[in-house]
Parts: sequence; structure tokens; C-alpha cells
Amino acid sequence: MARDMTPVLKKCRALGIEPAYLGLNKQSKKKAKVVRKMSEYGMQLKEKQKAKFIYGVLEKPFRNYYEKAQKLHYGTTGENLMILLETRLDNVLFRMGFARTRDEARQIVSHREVKVNGKIVNIPSFGVKVGDQIEIKEKARGSQRFKDIVEVTGSRRSPEWVESDLEKLAGKIIKLPTREQIDVPVNEVQIVELYSK
Repeated sequence: MARDMTPVLKKCRALGIEPAYLGLNKQSKKKAKVVRKMSEYGMQLKEKQKAKFIYGVLEKPFRNYYEKAQKLHYGTTGENLMILLETRLDNVLFRMGFARTRDEARQIVSHREVKVNGKIVNIPSFGVKVGDQIEIKEKARGSQRFKDIVEVTGSRRSPEWVESDLEKLAGKIIKLPTREQIDVPVNEVQIVELYSK
């Protein structure tokens, strides 16, 4: 599986993202370099790179999400793209507080520790739907790893579109998120403009 091995804080600095959006409470001591005025294409590319980096998606799957977003009959393409990224299983686990970061959520899913509607799912990009029940496998619930996770994420607020119980490590998708409920600093309109060239 291909992975982006760039140091996280370095990439955050380059893209102008706060590490908090990734679930990290670190701060970079270095200052971002002052860059000259960026072209329109450069700004559009930067927005796409931000979205790919935050959600941990590589180029080809990202393009597939964009094409899928174009075919959906509700909302604009940009909003649909953000909703598709937000309803990935790894991101939902992160939002529910069952993982400290999206990377950790991906690992938890890959290690077959997550059940969706009673069935084990080991695909981080699995798209969840409204009404889906998501839970951590019984065997894994008592582990030290999840105790540590809950300790860190206990104070984090879950978004309104998910319901989560950190004691039982179980949750439910109440509704699809709206763009206003997605607190990611990405301008999806520029991504659409980039792809529609």
C-alpha cells in the first residue's frame, strides 16, 4: 500500500494547516516561509493537496471520489466530495473519538477491530451510510490502547451527525453531514475548478 511518509508537521506548515485538524496537539516551532504571490492554479492545487493530506487519500482514489461526487443528484459537486470524504469509515471513527488521529483510525480498521452493523470491516475507505451502527470488537474494547484513546478523545466533541458512546465504544450515523458541519479548512470550490479544467 502506498503511503505518504513526509513528516506531518512539515507538511502542515507547507499547506498552512493547523495540526489540530489532524487530531494532533503538537505545534511546529518553525515558521512557514514567506512565499511569493501564488497563481490561481497554485491555489487550486494547494486546496486539493490539503484535502488529500487531511483525509489521507492518494491521488487516484481522490479522483474517484470527485467523479462519484459529480454523479450524485443532491448538493454541489464540491459539497458532495467533502461528504464522501467525511463518511469514510476511518474518518467516522476519528470523529466518534475511537481514534486519536485518522492515521490511527485507519490502522484500527486494517487490524480488523471494527464492526459495521455486526460485521467486521477492514477497509478504511468503506463508505458508511445513515443508520449504520459502528462498534469496536468486544475483544479489543478492554485493551490498554482503547483506554488511552478514550482518555485523550474524551474531551473532544463529536459532530451532530454522529452519535457515540465512548464507554461502550459504539456509535451510529444519525444523518449525512452538511458542509457547515465539516470543520475542515478546505475550499472545495477550488478543487472542483481544478478538476473541471
